[in-house]
Amino acid sequence: MMVNELLPRGFTARPSSIDDLEAVTRLINVCEKAVEGKAETSLDEVRMAWQMPDFHFETDTCVVFTPEGECVGSVDVNHRQYVRAYMFGNVHPDYQGRGIGTYLLHMAEQRSQQYIPHAAPDLRVSLRTNVSSKDQATQRLLENNSFQPVRHFWRMGIDLDGTTPAPQWADGLTLQTMAPGMERALFEADEETFLDHWGHIPTSFEEWEHWTIKRENFDPSLYFLAMDGDQIAGFAICHDEKEMGGWVHVLGVRRAWRRKRIGLALLHHAFAEFYCRGVQSVYLGVDAQSLTGATRLYERAGMHVVKDDIQYEKELRAGRELSTQTVEV
Repeated sequence: MMVNELLPRGFTARPSSIDDLEAVTRLINVCEKAVEGKAETSLDEVRMAWQMPDFHFETDTCVVFTPEGECVGSVDVNHRQYVRAYMFGNVHPDYQGRGIGTYLLHMAEQRSQQYIPHAAPDLRVSLRTNVSSKDQATQRLLENNSFQPVRHFWRMGIDLDGTTPAPQWADGLTLQTMAPGMERALFEADEETFLDHWGHIPTSFEEWEHWTIKRENFDPSLYFLAMDGDQIAGFAICHDEKEMGGWVHVLGVRRAWRRKRIGLALLHHAFAEFYCRGVQSVYLGVDAQSLTGATRLYERAGMHVVKDDIQYEKELRAGRELSTQTVEV
């Protein structure tokens, strides 16, 4: 445990550990309730983030405690191919405005700077974080530290009532759920599809596997694949998040099969399956300025915006942008 003069008197900071899982999750939930009116993050989600490949508590986390031992601040940092760092931080509402957020922000930036020597010398390196559009205090903190808003991301949702239209499949397509041995093919289809997603940076099979088939609530019967013979034409990776509702975590259609209403058919199938399982609400996340027009698809499916996040970015080194910025559709 270390004392830092930038923190309020008597406050301490140290890297987090798995023993802090419950305390950090409680902190996140308090912050969510203050901004959005309800807690949304589970213990499993925080645990999964902390168990990512190439994640290290000693270098990638920091937690802040009051003199009485209450956890009132936390930050995690991870990266994609060293060129894009991501930061996720929270400060207890009762302790904001006391320098804790600034301290954690500087810690995250210092960690992100350490990625630069590992990135190819011609590539641009940046640090990003997402903030609720309702959280004006955090927006001010970021803007005062040279972060710029670069994108909006929406959560869209639909309340199910059993009237979802039956999916209409293009000729020659069949639907199946994921079977053993299809993991690598689904990963490759996912990567191909999201080459057309703004900000996309290629990921590894190990990281993809961590967030999909190694989840505690992994259910292959909710992994829907639109098949053209033995080829995956499109897919919907779904999870039942219990009290958090049903989630379409990934929806993708490969380029060769677009404009055949496959995405809409996958959504309609997923909605019907969730409804049969007693799930009343379904959500997904989407780039508000989607390069492929995904927001229009979701609106046609009856979904509406329920949450707006702003993505902020700080450039750490100028250079060639590795991530997707534009596509021809």
